[in-house]
Amino acid sequence: MRETENIQAYNKILDFIRLGSIILLLMHFYCVCFPAVQKWNLSLPVIDKMIFNITEGIDFLSGVNKPKVTVLLLLAISLIGGKGKKDENLTIGPILFYICIGLLLYFLSSLFLLLQIEPQTLAFLYISVTVTGYLSMLSGGAKASRLLFLKFKGDIFNDKNEAFPQEERFLENEYSINLPAQYQLRGKTRKSWINVINPFRALLVLGTPGAGKSYFVVRHVITQHIRKGFTFFIYDFKFPDLTRIAYNTLRIHYDKYKIVPKLYIINFDDLSRTHRCNPLFPESMLDITDATESSRTMMLALNREWIKKTGDFFVESSINFTTAIFWYLRKYEGGKYCTLPHCIELAQIEYKQLFPVLSLEPEIEVLINPFISAFVNNALEQLEGQIASAKIGLARLSSPQLYYVLSGNDFTLDINNPEKPKIVAVGNNPSKQGIYGAVLSLYIERMLKLVNKKGQHKSSLIFDELPTIFINGIDYIATARSNKVSTTLCVQDLSQLRRDYGKEQADVIVNTCGNIISGQVIGETAKSLSDRIGKIMQDRESLSINSSDTSVSKSTQLESAIPPSKISNLSSGEFVGAVADDPQQKIKLKTFHCEIQNDHEAIKNEEAAYEELPEIRHIDQRTVMHNYYQIKKDVKNIIETEMKKITDDPLLKQQMENKSKRKKSDASM
Repeated sequence: MRETENIQAYNKILDFIRLGSIILLLMHFYCVCFPAVQKWNLSLPVIDKMIFNITEGIDFLSGVNKPKVTVLLLLAISLIGGKGKKDENLTIGPILFYICIGLLLYFLSSLFLLLQIEPQTLAFLYISVTVTGYLSMLSGGAKASRLLFLKFKGDIFNDKNEAFPQEERFLENEYSINLPAQYQLRGKTRKSWINVINPFRALLVLGTPGAGKSYFVVRHVITQHIRKGFTFFIYDFKFPDLTRIAYNTLRIHYDKYKIVPKLYIINFDDLSRTHRCNPLFPESMLDITDATESSRTMMLALNREWIKKTGDFFVESSINFTTAIFWYLRKYEGGKYCTLPHCIELAQIEYKQLFPVLSLEPEIEVLINPFISAFVNNALEQLEGQIASAKIGLARLSSPQLYYVLSGNDFTLDINNPEKPKIVAVGNNPSKQGIYGAVLSLYIERMLKLVNKKGQHKSSLIFDELPTIFINGIDYIATARSNKVSTTLCVQDLSQLRRDYGKEQADVIVNTCGNIISGQVIGETAKSLSDRIGKIMQDRESLSINSSDTSVSKSTQLESAIPPSKISNLSSGEFVGAVADDPQQKIKLKTFHCEIQNDHEAIKNEEAAYEELPEIRHIDQRTVMHNYYQIKKDVKNIIETEMKKITDDPLLKQQMENKSKRKKSDASM
């Protein structure tokens, strides 16, 4: 027989059983209400004899309650075997209500038989109440056959399905950063740890404003690394937030260092709470390539759009001009005037005086020849195009406050010198980041040259809001690992990094970082993170309902462990990412999606006990302005001295004239 025929036969059997229950119920009514049947003249001797013989001869049909139980059993069998069309919106509450009410009416109707009333009235009450109970149970049972007993997980955001096991061990070493956290797994909250056991492979911290980068991650990098004896360089964009943490943590943990490091602060806004440091101090510039790197950093930091135009004629011309200025002052009198303020002032000197003076230094002759040729041949438009951008950019830095900080020598930038360890914090100002950021970029470029050496003290570099500065040669991340240099880079979004550094260099930065911790990010950044974290096996359930059958299918499928939409909706304190392990400490569960647990009360009490940054010196405006005018005077004296040397020395004067003639003849050819 075909399946359809089986179903039809099955349904006929159920209908026959239900019909049998109705017939038995009618027989029961006939027997119990027989006096009323007689008064209604509905009785027949033949039927009476047959019905009474059956009910009296069969035990479960005799009496009042036994027949009703038998009827109920037959009804239940017919209902249990029935298959109605499933309704996913149907709940069990109404079904139980109908069945319970039906049972009460069905069995409590027997109480009417105890009443001393007219047989017709008694029969009417008993039959109507019992039939109502029967129909109520029939209705409830029919609905039960339509009830969908399959209950899906009810997880509309798929949180439980996208959960995965995470590292619950506390793995610590002398360099690690350990962040306590908790995560959800199979509907339960479990404790976990984010173990950055190898911070030398660089840590990238992502998150939109308010995601908790500083509060949940960076502050722990500072406090834990100070407790483990690291030296520091901190770029504090919202100065003095991170600097206060470092200063007050160091006050408590001096005992963690063999040689206690000194704290140095660069702050251009409050000169009484800043040290002075010359980023171009001569001893750090060993050859002209150092001057080239510094000038490239300055020019690209001042003109961020040039980052995407590397190799352009006018860009490279400005860099060469600045390089010539830097290296000339480095060589002049042993670097006595080799400071950024002196370079800025020297760059503003008129060409007819500047070029002859620069020509006295043989090492930069090849750099300034194109400029001298343009000047000698009156190609002033070309000359201005080559140099004006450099001069204008440097002129923006002409400030008494900047000159004061940049012309001093309170400390050097070799923060990880084992003999003189340092914690250096440089502060920016969001309202002046275009100016301060360029100078701080130069500090950072010179510092990186000095720390990335063998045999130095372990050090930690933190760059808050990385896109606000330009780090030339950020590839140092890959090479500094073996020199125990830990790097923490904070970025709001990868699109911001690509805008300020260019796509190629931004991708290099992101792909070089072995550890990544990300709060809420959106767009391409969230998609990139989701791909980096990878996929996990997830359960899938589907339901198909038609008029004759209901089918359920279950499967597993490889899906994103953390989809981009979930990363885009993380709350403050929630982070996703992956950590890199170490050959000595393997981590199988590298990825995480958790909520970092800060002891808010303890942090609040700790910050309440913080001391303000110390006043380094008492400074007045008169001293600042005196330093400003002295630098201008120094540069003026250099020009006057060198020009006098040229005019007083016939040989030098003749050499200059010969050079001019030669350049004119070269140009005419």
